[in-house]
Amino acid sequence: MSEQREVVVLGSTGSVGTQALDVVRAAPDRFRVVGLAAGGGDVGLLARQALEHDVEVVSVARGTAAEDLQLALYAEAQRRGFSEGRTRIPKVLAGPEAAAEVAQWDCDVVLNGMTGSVGLGPTLAALRAGRTLALANKESLIAGGPLVRAAAAPGQIVPVDSEHSALAQCLRGGRAEEVRRLVLTASGGPFRGRARAELAHVTPEQALAHPTWSMGPVITVNSATLVNKALEVVEAHLLFDVPLERIDVVVHPQSVVHSMVEFVDGSTLAQASPPDMRLPIALGLAWPARVPGAAAGCDWTRAATWEFLPLDEDAFPAVRLAREAAAAGGTAPAAYNAANEVCVEAFLAGRLPFLGIVDTLARVVGDHLSGRAGNVLALEDVLEAERDAREHAAALLPAA
Repeated sequence: MSEQREVVVLGSTGSVGTQALDVVRAAPDRFRVVGLAAGGGDVGLLARQALEHDVEVVSVARGTAAEDLQLALYAEAQRRGFSEGRTRIPKVLAGPEAAAEVAQWDCDVVLNGMTGSVGLGPTLAALRAGRTLALANKESLIAGGPLVRAAAAPGQIVPVDSEHSALAQCLRGGRAEEVRRLVLTASGGPFRGRARAELAHVTPEQALAHPTWSMGPVITVNSATLVNKALEVVEAHLLFDVPLERIDVVVHPQSVVHSMVEFVDGSTLAQASPPDMRLPIALGLAWPARVPGAAAGCDWTRAATWEFLPLDEDAFPAVRLAREAAAAGGTAPAAYNAANEVCVEAFLAGRLPFLGIVDTLARVVGDHLSGRAGNVLALEDVLEAERDAREHAAALLPAA
């Protein structure tokens, strides 16, 4: 039997976080949760998670949610028999730095399932504390790539994104010098096959109707624009040290092949499984071991057809734009990510048309590269670039 690992889950009330707790619940002999962190938007769920898993510490990013969380914890504790001593109240932390403090908690693995570049501080905190980092928060690596790579020891970061988990598995099949290229698969999102002109009047409801995956709203919109895939190209470049020109994107609507590695002899290894995030999450927590029964496998007794299609970069230029930002380096990827977060929020609020997301993003990145770009020497460099990009993106939005 494998040794039980103590786990901290950041972003525990989100899509990745709740599925991570599903994995833990199904394999109590393999994992024990000792800490949780969340934004604070659902303190009831956070309280239930904390007491179910008997964690030592729990945090919320919004200081105003701390009192609500305390009340929710006591209410849930009473329901579970607190007065009879059958449960305990964990330590509560609150504020913008609280997640980073939880990331340094005494544990074996920190799963960062937060959304957005707000995850950068906790990512760095976990790495500097020597924890294994199961990374689902790609934005922290995009925004702070040089800082994250400098802080990470070899093998300390284990990817949790399904695509990068697939690449990590396929890369076991050969030596680094034998790799010709990485091939990231994309579902194509809800608008696969549409020309650019057909995307002009897309609504938030349509963009949130992903055909394959169930994710949070920001990631789902990013999948519709293919910004998510664009960020994954940069993430693969940083995680596996493969040049950008040797990383391809191919559209695979069935989302069964999660990514592929082509080797110099012409052989290609692909990782295939039904679309279920519990598999890469379990692998991220247990790496390099596998967790039996983490998710269902493919049913090879049934007929199936897999399609692989070229990416339409005219309709979906986000990937090309991300390559340009990543090639420029420095603070350009941070500006790309920060501007996108502003644009997605505006789109979901009805203030920006769908095509305006990447169009505005292109303006911000272009202006950043022409005069505002800088090197990433410290966290403040990233934060300043993000502030500039957010302000610039907001100024370009249509008047409310």
